[in-house]
Amino acid sequence: MLAACLMLISPQLVAQQAQINSSTPMLALVSPTPASIDPSQETGAQGTAAPDPSQAATPNVADADTSAGEMKAAGNALPDAPKDPTPTTNTAKSNDPDQRQPQTRRILGIVPNFRAVSTDEQLPPQSVKEKFVTATEDSFDYSSIFIPLMLTVYDMGIDATPEFHQGAAGFARYFWHNAVDQTSENYMVEFVVPSITHEDTRYYTLGRGGFFKRTGYALSRAVVTRSDAGDNVFNASEVLGAGASAGLSSLYYPSRERSFTNTGSEWGLDVAIDAASFVFKEFWPDINHKLFHAAQSTDGSVQ
Repeated sequence: MLAACLMLISPQLVAQQAQINSSTPMLALVSPTPASIDPSQETGAQGTAAPDPSQAATPNVADADTSAGEMKAAGNALPDAPKDPTPTTNTAKSNDPDQRQPQTRRILGIVPNFRAVSTDEQLPPQSVKEKFVTATEDSFDYSSIFIPLMLTVYDMGIDATPEFHQGAAGFARYFWHNAVDQTSENYMVEFVVPSITHEDTRYYTLGRGGFFKRTGYALSRAVVTRSDAGDNVFNASEVLGAGASAGLSSLYYPSRERSFTNTGSEWGLDVAIDAASFVFKEFWPDINHKLFHAAQSTDGSVQ
């Protein structure tokens, strides 16, 4: 019975052994043994080669040097940072002691100051029409009565022309003579003579420097002026114009007053008044700023 059992079981064992032997090569191909696995060829879940731990732990000196060089070059390419990040404000203009104040159209809001400009201004030459207009403005402005009025009071006080007498009639005679003197002098100095000699009738203020320097400059403008071309020339408009006006005055003054002495005195007085007015115009912007705190706006006008 044992032999019979062995005989029955043997074919099945042989068949199973044959099946196992035939499947062994396939298993070797699909699942190699751990000893045959190369760690450098091991793949991850995505099918890519896993890095070698020994290689990852060892830094690449050449790559490190290259990266450091690139970072240094990039740093040199950046602009230098300001040493002092605190913003600064340009206060030189406001703190400049030579900062000039602007001229105003009138002095004390009354006296005409139409011809006063800065020496730094580059203005086009005056036309004949402009010279006529400025002479007319100075002669017939509402403030033009002040100088004749002051001269009238002075002349009556010293009895400069006895033929005019005193009282209201004398006051009127003195006043209209002085008014005509001023008008003729304005037109001669500001229109007639400068139109012939091509001189600039505007007063260019210096506006900087000490008191004596500016005073000397202002007084010198009675004999020195600018031509229409911008050159410094002899002020024939002032000197010859005032002389011509003094000569004309002999036509409407009493005959006893028509002398070279009186004409010369009138001539010198006209030049002296104009020179004094130049000095006052020179310092008027400073006086206006100190006493009345006039402020200059951004466009250069006076507020």
